[in-house]
Amino acid sequence: MTAILSSATASAADAAHAAASSILAAAQITPGTPIPATPVKENDPDQMITFRYLFGRNIILGVPGAFTRPCSGQILEYIYSFKDFQDKNVHGIHVVSVNDVFVMKAWKDSLAREGTPVHFYADDRGAFSSALGLIFDATPRLGSPRAKRYALVVDDDKVSAVYVDNDPDEITATAAESLLKTL
Repeated sequence: MTAILSSATASAADAAHAAASSILAAAQITPGTPIPATPVKENDPDQMITFRYLFGRNIILGVPGAFTRPCSGQILEYIYSFKDFQDKNVHGIHVVSVNDVFVMKAWKDSLAREGTPVHFYADDRGAFSSALGLIFDATPRLGSPRAKRYALVVDDDKVSAVYVDNDPDEITATAAESLLKTL
């Protein structure tokens, strides 16, 4: 009896997570749309900021999970290619993941022990990724809804291009090399 109740509870929880992901996600952001003013956190769990402060051309990257092999490999490409992006008039690269600020800081430190100009932000409740319409139910693998793998090119406060890899394990449109070719 206990096994049946546990199984039923787990199934109900999975269904609730999937439904929450669908309900929380807005329509996917499109070029020409202002970047949402939904706050994220960088380095401090008590200080929220928005991407409305960005000026010039910036890249905002969404990834499903800090410390996962695909996400770490993808972000290392951006760290190593930062100068190439600057040569294309990109002012900043900003990584967002549905994790807490402590995880994001530890991930940044593990990827760039000597430091990096790439910024790492916690979307701890998934609100920013939801406002972009770029969230999916990753409960079976990562325990909760997560950001899709995306790259936004943002000019001042407006999105000028949106790239999404719908398979979280595949990095094609959002790879640093691919994005550099489009700029």
